[in-house]
Amino acid sequence: MWITLLTLPFNSSITSLITIKGECMSKSDMSSMADGLAVKGFFAVVFGVAAVFWPHLTLGTLVYLFSGYILAMGILSLIGSFSGAKSDSMGTWLMVLVALVEVCIGVYLFRHPAVSFSTLILLAAIVLIVRGLFTLVAPFLEDGMSGGNTLGMLLGLVSVVAGVVLLFQPSSSGVAFVWILGIYALVTGPLLLALSKNIRE
Repeated sequence: MWITLLTLPFNSSITSLITIKGECMSKSDMSSMADGLAVKGFFAVVFGVAAVFWPHLTLGTLVYLFSGYILAMGILSLIGSFSGAKSDSMGTWLMVLVALVEVCIGVYLFRHPAVSFSTLILLAAIVLIVRGLFTLVAPFLEDGMSGGNTLGMLLGLVSVVAGVVLLFQPSSSGVAFVWILGIYALVTGPLLLALSKNIRE
């Protein structure tokens, strides 16, 4: 049978689809997946708290925080995409592509911390939209999947909507931009930690 787990990203996020063909996952696979979710949840909470509660947050600091966050999420997704899952599935390769986009944007921001605020808005919107579209499309690319996971698809839709809102966010509305990113991370982080706990149990 097909076992499908939708993990919450920002995303990542942002969500990742891990599809495993077989009766059940091994204990080590489940433990690795739980560890990955816990680490993603931790990074999401740290980024969210910093974005929302950091007093007098500067653009340069925000760039480093955001680039570090999406770099971590992208690298963890790359590792997770080949851990226990069928690495030849379309969904897995699509997740790899999304993770590479995140890593590339994270590296670019680290190398160019003096980017304009409008550029940061654009790149953040791209991350959210790409992750959201992946979550919406991935279930339909797997054999045996009829309609995907309703919660996962809802989260994907929310990610796309948040990305579109950021895309049309005026560059002068700095506080609103930071709050959108921060609150999004604070919502998804605890969900990732809760999912990690459920997998362990």
